[in-house]
Amino acid sequence: MDILEGLKNKDDKKAYELFREMVVKNAESPLYYPLFDDFVRLINHNSSYVRTRGFCLACALSRWDIENKIKTNWDKLKVMLHDEKPIAVRVCLGALHEVVLFKPEMTDLIKEELAKIDLSKYKDTMSPLIKKDLDALLKVMD
Repeated sequence: MDILEGLKNKDDKKAYELFREMVVKNAESPLYYPLFDDFVRLINHNSSYVRTRGFCLACALSRWDIENKIKTNWDKLKVMLHDEKPIAVRVCLGALHEVVLFKPEMTDLIKEELAKIDLSKYKDTMSPLIKKDLDALLKVMD
């Protein structure tokens, strides 16, 4: 099965299993680095699950990013920090921890975008959680 189609599988459970498997394999080798641009393109998908998977996989590839693609594609990636789905934003904030770890030169760009996140557009139950994730990421960058 094609990896990208698998990540877009309508059966979210199967797609998520594939995603988790890919994250584990990515920690061991740059196997998926050639798919970086494809993962970035997933951010334009209708499904927030697919968008989030694309963002997270791109971030996970920062450990292998010898061509500095994460920085080159930052304008496309950062839109996920303003996604309409608060859960997507929370997951993406978590994924940025890996970018900060492997690409510390991205810290200023990330901080700049974090400052633009509008918490007021999310429900009162979600905005404090996003704020907590945001603060945790900022703490790692200090």
